[in-house]
Amino acid sequence: MIDRELDIQTADGAMNTFVTHPEEGGPHPVVLFYMDAPGKRGELHDMARRLGSVGYCVVLPNLYYRRDRAFRMGTGDDARRIMFEHMHSLDRTKILTDTAAMLKFVAGQEAARADKIGVVGYCMSGPFVFWAAAEHPDRVAAAASFHGVRLCTDEPDSPHRYAEAIKGELYVGCAQTDSYAPPEMIAALDAHLRTTPVRYRIETYPDTQHGFVFPKREGMYHKAGAERHWERLIALFRRNL
Repeated sequence: MIDRELDIQTADGAMNTFVTHPEEGGPHPVVLFYMDAPGKRGELHDMARRLGSVGYCVVLPNLYYRRDRAFRMGTGDDARRIMFEHMHSLDRTKILTDTAAMLKFVAGQEAARADKIGVVGYCMSGPFVFWAAAEHPDRVAAAASFHGVRLCTDEPDSPHRYAEAIKGELYVGCAQTDSYAPPEMIAALDAHLRTTPVRYRIETYPDTQHGFVFPKREGMYHKAGAERHWERLIALFRRNL
């Protein structure tokens, strides 16, 4: 694998980013990997490498770069407060700004085949993949959200409101027990998606909690569920990219 840490220039500044892809066999289909609330870190780098090792050029940005280029999640109430402040600073406009910058970046990379791309988001970034897929329907061929939050709300920028524009295949993986994504929200999302032409699947993972895919999420990691998540994600991208 080839790993790089670099800056991608956006309209708002320099977005520090981890990029990984196989050494051979390129150019590789592109996957944009949107981080969860604890931020860009080694655990996510390892997940990006696992995805990259099966044939993808994976781009993992620090979406908090406007506030903190070196954010590391600490412990305790103060650390959680800072994390939530960073998380709530993001909105649809910022995410689409960053997505456009990543698309421009990969267009100039020899290792990347960027005609059709995949996007994946976890927890806070579940909505981001809906927004990206709807904003770039002819580029995003596959989008996946795992234990995504706020996917179907009363807010004007709720992700479900953009589903009509999505042309790629959509996958939504849900935890069985998740106060951040309760069953009624998932049911409402499913009911709405049924009214759209989008190709989608919603799947609930048995015996799992919010954050179950992350190996270092103590008390929440669920190995069987995490491995199923990899199976579903890789199959989604192989079908479409």
